[in-house]
Amino acid sequence: MNGNPISCDAVVQAIPLYFYGEMAPTQEDEVEEHLHACPSCAREMERQRSLAAALASRQAEPPAAFLEECRAGLLACIGGGSPRKETPSLGPWRLFLDAVAHSFAGLQRLRAPMGAAALIALGFVAARVTMQPAANQVLHTIRSIQPDGSGGVQISLDETRQRVVNGRLDDQNIQQLLVAAAHGDNPSARLESVGVLKDHAESSAVRDALLNAVAHDSNAGVRLAALDGLKRLAGEPAVRKTLSQVLLMDEDPAVRIQVIDLLVAHRDDALTGVLQDRVERDNNNYVRLKSEQALKAINASIGTF
Repeated sequence: MNGNPISCDAVVQAIPLYFYGEMAPTQEDEVEEHLHACPSCAREMERQRSLAAALASRQAEPPAAFLEECRAGLLACIGGGSPRKETPSLGPWRLFLDAVAHSFAGLQRLRAPMGAAALIALGFVAARVTMQPAANQVLHTIRSIQPDGSGGVQISLDETRQRVVNGRLDDQNIQQLLVAAAHGDNPSARLESVGVLKDHAESSAVRDALLNAVAHDSNAGVRLAALDGLKRLAGEPAVRKTLSQVLLMDEDPAVRIQVIDLLVAHRDDALTGVLQDRVERDNNNYVRLKSEQALKAINASIGTF
């Protein structure tokens, strides 16, 4: 990129930097000029854009224990020591006993009565937990333990029962659970739920869930999955209104690019101003290029007058 015409090999190598806005303005201009004139490189740009969108949709949440282990190892290496040694895996019963022993250490004068109450509580909880099948496990949170003075004990606890629900998508209860998951706090569950719901957007409840996801979900992968489900509805006025707002407001360029593809599939004069705004204001070069191409496809002027 030194004044001589840029080669196809150089453009292909520069596409990732160009796509994410990491190039100098003069280099961007050279790449854009080449992309306008070279269909092969333009197809490669589109291929890499699709790959980036697919990767964004496969985000995963690492387990908290794994992150803790990595942080501990990193801190040990920074401090000059060796990474923390892996401790043998202890079962839940052993861990619970160790926790109780630690809690009662130092309380010598109360050891006998409290130890008795603790053993009664342990027997109660152990019986309840071990009797539950894996697919229908009951989780307990013990709030208080009160001996009653006659050898008995009163235990106050909260229970959370886990269960598995099976059913078809035309089952109203199953659909309600999926819609609820699409609005939940777990990004992995939201992505999985939207991935199932996207093929059933003919339901008004599902369509509303997809529109809410594409407009408000904090995870770009969830938003891209919701866009995939809205493809067949891209001609509906309510859907196009939401997509136009997403094109103006969404922070992820892969989402904005996908929205442009959906909007231009249906001719709409109201779309012209939105695309012109993206040509002038978008901070991503490829989004500006896509908007410009879309305006040309609908025979609209690129700039505003």
